[in-house]
Amino acid sequence: MKYEVIFENDYMIILNKPSGLLSIPDREGKEVSLKQLLQEKYGEIFTVHRLDRATSGVIVFAKDESTHKQLSQLFENRETEKIYYGLVHGSVSPANGKIEEPIALHPSGNSKMFIHQKGKPSLTEYEVLEDFKRFSWVKFKILTGRTHQIRVHAQFMGHSIVCDELYGDGQPFFLSSIKKKYNLSKSELEERSILARLALHSASLKFNLNDEDYFFEAPIPKDLRALLQQLRKLI
Repeated sequence: MKYEVIFENDYMIILNKPSGLLSIPDREGKEVSLKQLLQEKYGEIFTVHRLDRATSGVIVFAKDESTHKQLSQLFENRETEKIYYGLVHGSVSPANGKIEEPIALHPSGNSKMFIHQKGKPSLTEYEVLEDFKRFSWVKFKILTGRTHQIRVHAQFMGHSIVCDELYGDGQPFFLSSIKKKYNLSKSELEERSILARLALHSASLKFNLNDEDYFFEAPIPKDLRALLQQLRKLI
């Protein structure tokens, strides 16, 4: 899988990660990760934060221990601004607000998280950008960086992220689900999904490092743009 370099200097590298690529190696180490690809090119690379495999968008890695420590502290101290966009099920009401529910590791042991009063404090702000009635295009701002935070909080709201296998129905998105008179083309034996991955994108990242302001953006990927275009036309 190809990744796009958004910005690079001697201390850090900011990338646009494609959906489907691991941020860092998993426990089994059988699949290629973005960190491994960077190590092959740059040598030593340091993990600052992660994106879920299915989530696309902005991610930053440090090139040295000092920068890694500085960036990690910025994330830990909530001195970064992280914006995500996601498509959720249903019409969200109220159209903006915040979710402040603690998140803990689920006892099932399958890497799933859940809302639990003994979990870590977690805060997500959200704003509905477009309401398609059966679906909503939502801007999320996370003020804490818990594992699966947006996905868990979206489920808590009752509006799970589209195509979320852990916290939603995990079903691919088909055009026939929103288009009343959908017919297969003559060249198709069966309908192909418009989207079959988690509908969540890390859109931007902002922070100040060594008295210099940084702001990075990753455009909405093609698959999500195509889905939004269909929703705007049909709903």
